[in-house]
Amino acid sequence: VGGSLVLTCPNKSELTLVTWKIKPKTGGHCILGYRADRSQSNRTNCTDNITWKSGPEHDLQIWPVERASEGNYTCETGAGDGNFYITYHLTVLVPPKVAVYCDSRGNPVCQAAAGKPPARISWVPGSSSSPEQEGLGDGTVTVRSTFMGNGSDEKNVICLVSHPAMNHSQSIAC
Repeated sequence: VGGSLVLTCPNKSELTLVTWKIKPKTGGHCILGYRADRSQSNRTNCTDNITWKSGPEHDLQIWPVERASEGNYTCETGAGDGNFYITYHLTVLVPPKVAVYCDSRGNPVCQAAAGKPPARISWVPGSSSSPEQEGLGDGTVTVRSTFMGNGSDEKNVICLVSHPAMNHSQSIAC
């Protein structure tokens, strides 16, 4: 989310036509087309964050990438030696917002809020706690873990948050 993404079409010589067919998981379909013989491009139902990268030739740019950008992107090219297709299945990662704090009982708590997919939380030293997950209805999930020290009174711990879009570690003493 928030980054830039470039998708490329098969690169063929004597290109006559490029069509991007975009089917997001939510919202309407979008089509970007280009006819080389007329140097003509066409745009139907596309949001402003979907454009040609540097001109209407091959590459499609999505900037900024949003959760609504998720879906299927198919490029169809027509050239003298045939038609060529490539389809991308775009999944958008949303890095969670991490918070580490002490609860009312003085126990360390680690929270990874609004991530997609859900983050994984672990502790150093190890903890017997089971993380709780709460779906937020928009495809993101908040994960919360309270440190339970396996019988020790350890209160100076490190929370480790793992996610495909980021990794985070933070120490806390309660």
